[in-house]
Amino acid sequence: MIKLILFCFLLLTCWPLALLALVLYPLFWLILLPFRLVGIVIDGTFHLVEAIFMLPVRVLRSV
Repeated sequence: MIKLILFCFLLLTCWPLALLALVLYPLFWLILLPFRLVGIVIDGTFHLVEAIFMLPVRVLRSV
């Protein structure tokens, strides 16, 4: 909702810049998509390593 309000404000104040942003936003999203996917994979890897290291602690706590 905030993005829409900011876009409307930009459209009222400087419409060429708003139209440029409207065209370029999907391109930037496509360019940044692989970096987001790499971030998700790295985050998942760190959670897996943490789970592997914490498994003995959880087993000892349950005893």
